[in-house]
Amino acid sequence: MTLFGAGAVRNYKRITLVINLEIWDQKKNYDRLGLDEEKMKIIDTELTKITLPVRPGRNLAVIIEVAAMNFRLKRMGVNAAQQFSERLMSAIELGNQE
Repeated sequence: MTLFGAGAVRNYKRITLVINLEIWDQKKNYDRLGLDEEKMKIIDTELTKITLPVRPGRNLAVIIEVAAMNFRLKRMGVNAAQQFSERLMSAIELGNQE
């Protein structure tokens, strides 16, 4: 394998995640926690699709890397967004009881 040229191209790679980068629109509602999972179909294959709103000057490499790591954790059974939501709801309920 080489860094440049024909040897740098992969013959086969499985894709499991599609990340759609779009310019931030204040009028649009975004799923900021990642509780809802959007799907995309490519050649009879269902893939998870994440839409990330971005703005100029943001570090896209870090944003995409975190989205990919979060997706990987979800596949391993750890849903950080759901855990956060559950902790938040229990804290709200405790606050209402006092």
